[in-house]
Amino acid sequence: MTPDCLTKPRGECPGASSFPWSLAPSQNRFTEETTMYDHRKIGRELGLFDSDPLIGAGLPYWLPAGAAVRRALESYIAEVERRAGYQQVYSPVLAKKELYEISGHWAKYHDDMYPPMDMGGEELVLRPSICPHHALMYRSRAHSYRELPLRMSELGGQYRAELSGAIGGLSRVRAMQLNDAHIFCRLDQVASEAAAALRLINQAYADLGIAASRYVLALPSVDAEFNTPSSKYVGDAASWAEAAELLREVLKDAGVDYEDAPGDAAFYGPKIDIQLMDSAGREFSLSTVQIDFHQPAAFGLEYIGADGNKHRPVMVHRAIVGSIERAMAQLIEVHGGAFPAWLAPVQVVVLPISDAEEQVAAQVARRASDRGLRVEIAHADEGSLGARIRENRLAPYQAVIGAREAADGALAVRERDGSQWEAAPIGQVLDRVAELSVPAAVRPGE
Repeated sequence: MTPDCLTKPRGECPGASSFPWSLAPSQNRFTEETTMYDHRKIGRELGLFDSDPLIGAGLPYWLPAGAAVRRALESYIAEVERRAGYQQVYSPVLAKKELYEISGHWAKYHDDMYPPMDMGGEELVLRPSICPHHALMYRSRAHSYRELPLRMSELGGQYRAELSGAIGGLSRVRAMQLNDAHIFCRLDQVASEAAAALRLINQAYADLGIAASRYVLALPSVDAEFNTPSSKYVGDAASWAEAAELLREVLKDAGVDYEDAPGDAAFYGPKIDIQLMDSAGREFSLSTVQIDFHQPAAFGLEYIGADGNKHRPVMVHRAIVGSIERAMAQLIEVHGGAFPAWLAPVQVVVLPISDAEEQVAAQVARRASDRGLRVEIAHADEGSLGARIRENRLAPYQAVIGAREAADGALAVRERDGSQWEAAPIGQVLDRVAELSVPAAVRPGE
């Protein structure tokens, strides 16, 4: 998909207010003076990410804690997509300039692309979008109507030539990892596939603990011209109108309020953009569903229909959380570091009351790790029990081990909101923690 929907400048949102500062119950950590750079401050304080001038502006790196959160998010997306019938692929981040001339990106988007690299007479560019690669992957094999819809997903890198003044933390970067997917389908399957993609987005938001501020139907300009050298859009007016009507019906059937946004469409088709707000009340696009008649035609994509003849598929572009960097910025700002248990960089902190319980604490940590939990020990020599509890207050679960628990092979658990569990056998407690640390959409049997 075109990256403009995921990195376009943020607009002011009238009437928006900041999030309150508190660790419980909302877990947000902001004051009325909060700014759009809050995730930078919190992310660095918590050791999630950072940057270095030798690497360059708009090119953040992930520290272990942030990498753990990002890996959990990526694993969640991969599992949600697997359950929804997507096939994961990988494609290179470089391609010939000619690829983007065919797709239309070079003509309509080259100002935001990095300049070509001359490699022995070939002009290679860092890709601004993943969709042309997926179109070629589809074209590499013959397809029957029985295979459609064919859902292809990738968590892949793409690049945008941002000026230094436009870069902001994780929200606007020069190199991003995009949760992208393209569905190749028949025309009569487009509406149901777009609707299913919208449901995946809404479920992900529920699991992530974030919420859309509004839904937007991004359309061409009112006075738009199509497929001329000076026009902003490729294709023809009839195809655009058909795609827009399909998306309008999807939004109506989903029962969500939405607003038309003339002039905000991608250069190849209309789209649904899901808008969120940052801590300063500024709005941005995170997720999107788009309909594209152009690229299937540009790349000559076909399938054999039930009638034995060749037909052109439609391409539905879809991003559940869009740019991983921007999604992480929103998660940091909304949760203030107190992430949902399944996302937390450390899910369980084991607290031996004294040195006498250190050996048992190590055993508990190992057993927790064997269950796939991210665990740390807050050792007895690191301070009083109260001080260690406060130091690790962002962890969803704290397992306290005193002399009685060590003797009984039991754990007493304190949750982040201050509630406590009665002491129970170690294995039973860890099994419960592991069960609670799985998001609803990917729980076994769901």
